[in-house]
Amino acid sequence: MEHIIQAPEIPFDPADETAGDETVTATRRAASVTESSRANRGWWNGNADEYQAEHGTFLGDDRFVWGPEGLDEVEAQLLGPAEELAGKDVLEIGAGAAQCSRWLAAQGARPVALDLAHRQLQHALRIAEEHSARFPLVEADASALPFADSSFDVACSAYGALPFVADPVRVLREVRRVLRPGGRFVFSVTHPLRWAFPDEPGPEGLSVSGSYFDRTPYVEEGEDGEAVYVEHHRTVGDRVRDVVRAGLRLVDLVEPEWPEWNTQEWGGWSPLRGHLIPGTAIFVCAKDA
Repeated sequence: MEHIIQAPEIPFDPADETAGDETVTATRRAASVTESSRANRGWWNGNADEYQAEHGTFLGDDRFVWGPEGLDEVEAQLLGPAEELAGKDVLEIGAGAAQCSRWLAAQGARPVALDLAHRQLQHALRIAEEHSARFPLVEADASALPFADSSFDVACSAYGALPFVADPVRVLREVRRVLRPGGRFVFSVTHPLRWAFPDEPGPEGLSVSGSYFDRTPYVEEGEDGEAVYVEHHRTVGDRVRDVVRAGLRLVDLVEPEWPEWNTQEWGGWSPLRGHLIPGTAIFVCAKDA
């Protein structure tokens, strides 16, 4: 793994890396597929360094953590028993610095780590210098996966892509396309219930401040009014219907409880809130044919 493979239909604009330096205003408004993709590529390029510096220790270099609660794939086995991953082709979507893919490689799997942000994948290259595992890094949009049909046995995404896309069904259909029959896709997202609460880890974050049923995206705009960060809300029912519409079968829905050992605060996630309301939802899906 000497470089980042860049899908030609998703060009990287170096100017995107400055998006994280703007003064932004938070609002709620519509955001298209194209605007969401452009904004979030810029945001993750501009904030990758800060993100890895702040959360890299918790995520580890080669752990598979499903969310801020710290649920580890070693214990959860949502992809199946670890010993059965050996020899399987696995696609990680929204891989960031590819920590999960590095764990998969250690189990004998053949991972491919895909992310929209060039800078996140550069962190994957940085970490790779200290590890023996080598696997492809691909820079591409999850809505247009640059892989042939039936290329993978398993796909996974830990808070990658799906919280940020305007058309999640399009992503799910792409995942189904590249999975082989009998393949599994597991993805984690912010629990939809959290949408109704402020993004605040303290006591003030325990009061409902908005409608759970309001699907209007959360958008951060630069001074020119252009979106620099977009997050899309889906209810639990929406997520289930998205999975079904994409032709996948929902096998399980996991809502991790906050463990006693985890004392960290991560954005709106915290022990205080985590002991009372779910912060993460993990959807376990299968492609039957």
